[in-house]
Amino acid sequence: MRHTFLKLWVLLTLLSLAFGCTKDFDEINTNPNAPTLVNSGLLMPQIQRDVMNSLLNEAWGIGNIVIQHTAKNQFVNEDRYLWGQLNGIWNSVYDNMRDVNNIIAQSDANNEQNYKGIALVMRAWMFSLATDAYGDIPYSEAILAKEGINYTNYDSQEAVYDGILNDLETANNILGTTGEVVAGDLIFKGDVAKWKKLANSLSIRYLLRISNKRNVSADLTKIVNDAAANPIFESVADNAVYTFLSNSPDQFPLHSARIGSFNEFRASKTLLDTLQTLDDTRMPIFFRPTPETETSGNPVFAGLPNGLGDVEALQYNGGPQNQSRIGSLYFENAVSTQGLSIAKGVIMTYAELQFLLAEAAEKGLISGNALTYYENGVNGSFQFYGLTPSAAYFSQDQVAYTGSQVQKLNKIGFQKWISLYFQGLEAWFDWRRTQIPALIPGPTNQNNNQIPVRFRYPIIEQSLNAEGYQGAIQRQGPDDLNSKMWYLK
Repeated sequence: MRHTFLKLWVLLTLLSLAFGCTKDFDEINTNPNAPTLVNSGLLMPQIQRDVMNSLLNEAWGIGNIVIQHTAKNQFVNEDRYLWGQLNGIWNSVYDNMRDVNNIIAQSDANNEQNYKGIALVMRAWMFSLATDAYGDIPYSEAILAKEGINYTNYDSQEAVYDGILNDLETANNILGTTGEVVAGDLIFKGDVAKWKKLANSLSIRYLLRISNKRNVSADLTKIVNDAAANPIFESVADNAVYTFLSNSPDQFPLHSARIGSFNEFRASKTLLDTLQTLDDTRMPIFFRPTPETETSGNPVFAGLPNGLGDVEALQYNGGPQNQSRIGSLYFENAVSTQGLSIAKGVIMTYAELQFLLAEAAEKGLISGNALTYYENGVNGSFQFYGLTPSAAYFSQDQVAYTGSQVQKLNKIGFQKWISLYFQGLEAWFDWRRTQIPALIPGPTNQNNNQIPVRFRYPIIEQSLNAEGYQGAIQRQGPDDLNSKMWYLK
């Protein structure tokens, strides 16, 4: 009996301790030094830096290659379209989107329309990277796990673009309507007027992107004809760029790359031959003379054809000593004064906008002088590098804005392709739509003699979100490099 009573007493004691601990559980297990909310000014720089670094890494490894700005002389799989998983953009967009949405939610709660407007522009741009790379993507149900949506449907690219354009229009309407000072902005240093210009300039980019599927003339005209309500970039001073620092940890990503890895990439013969033919003064910024002649009194520039096999690429033109490397401002001199002004992460530039407007004007989608837009684009690209094109440059047959409409559109696309150097993904996204210039797959390509038009979805999606993944490929087509997304069909 005494033994039974003792056991009962121990049990009651343990239960009382358990209830006592549970009563204060939340208070005891809450760390007063670990914040549960982070203000928008602290969230913004990490988002911008992370996405920009991912974009640059993908531009370096794939974008510049596929668009034939650079070529590889070793480990040439990328140049032959043997692409494995390319998850950098996908992971960066979705990993950072929750913080973008947190900024929007906090802005709504605090009536901070400037923060909200900037977050909407970033959300539009980030989702555009994902859909432009993959096609249909999780969008309307993305980042809603806390609301119980763990397995998201993939939205059609058309629906994603509707959302992107709506976000940009909303951002334009609300930016500047409240007075909070924006902190943590590494792109425009809190200049709300410039974010407003970016919102409308990006809208023009994305309207042209879908112009083969819709009549976008009215939407473009609405922006272009009312600069007061819908400001756009007016000069290179408005360029939306991420400026890196001379000191770690925020240096240009390639600055700390292994020299061997950097030197696998060489000047593409496609672009280098073009620059030489035009006597284009951007060439010595983009590329170096061959190592054999770099320090001689007679420097020689020589490009490498894209898509050669391993042996052919390494031995081409007598070997690496006779193949031009990528410019030093994108590697060891990226932290120099000149390097910091050129080796940047780019969201969008004035030059790109002007080429888009030239195309729109030439096609009759907007009023305006296509010649003026075109020459502004060329000038804006040179100015990005601290250069000015000569009158002789514009007078060359390949550059002068003359000929039929088709010839003029080709010149616009051709100069835009040059201007998008080291903006490889944007150059690729735009090239898929225009097919300008007429790029030819490399001789040993492994993609049935086709230049890829998309990335494959991350393999993890097949196991963790099989239903959404299957819905996307049933609507879009096989999950390969050649299935055309909505706006390319």
